[in-house]
Amino acid sequence: MTREPLSTSSAPGAIGPYSQAIKASGNFLFCSGQIPLTPTGDLVTGDVKDQTTQVMKNISAVLEAAGLTFANVVKTTIFLSTMDHFASVNEVYGSYFTSEPPARSTVAAAGLPRGVDVEIEVLAVY
Repeated sequence: MTREPLSTSSAPGAIGPYSQAIKASGNFLFCSGQIPLTPTGDLVTGDVKDQTTQVMKNISAVLEAAGLTFANVVKTTIFLSTMDHFASVNEVYGSYFTSEPPARSTVAAAGLPRGVDVEIEVLAVY
């Protein structure tokens, strides 16, 4: 199995011991969860739609750095601070997957990094 870390300055850098993404065996891209940080490290707070928009921009940047788009995403996991945010996050998320959306899990977590309301991770294929 081959394993190649991937990173881009167009998305926030890792804030811990992890990679933005790992390309594995030439066909899979495993992306770390993205929270609403700008590439310069500023935290987007407030409205969960604004937070989700930043998260999706970050995911887009990581996918682009790997030569991929949202069309290559096969699985996502959404972590929410509360399921009360489900409809708002779903509205923004859905605008990025307009046809043949990937498989998905959505869970509420007891806490997310930096106290944010949403974190999303993706798995994509080449």
